Amino acid sequence: MTTAVGQMAPDFTLAGSNGQDVALRDYAGKKVVIYFYPQDNTPTCTTQACDFRDYNGKFAQLGVEVLGISPDPLTAHDKFIAKHELPFVLLSDPAHEAAEAYGVWALKKLYGREYMGIVRSTFLIDEQGRIAREWRNVRIKNHVQQVLEAAAAL
Repeated sequence: MTTAVGQMAPDFTLAGSNGQDVALRDYAGKKVVIYFYPQDNTPTCTTQACDFRDYNGKFAQLGVEVLGISPDPLTAHDKFIAKHELPFVLLSDPAHEAAEAYGVWALKKLYGREYMGIVRSTFLIDEQGRIAREWRNVRIKNHVQQVLEAAAAL
């Protein structure tokens, strides 16, 4: 499955680092950034999470909630959050249900080996629950600033 700008964002319910099950519908009427990343405590994923951390106040000023999703268990999320002082909720998607719904669970290649995994992607959801912007195969440099600019333009 895949998504497109203008479509309703697929709903999901996943275990959250806040100790609760979190559903996208819980954020109805709010702008939400959902970023999918492969794994906690890896170099690129850490840079991405810390960039969202550093800009979290600016997102909050715009009324935007940030959610990170990876297949990692909550125990890994808890350590990641504590180590890097992440102020937003991370969601655990071990069965990659949300990742598949957003079309970010895909065949990847690394050093000639093929495997299924998360394709780093970000989605900006508007107050009506529609996908306002999407970034696929994200490159980290300046990415969070681009997402913030798009959120400010909504």
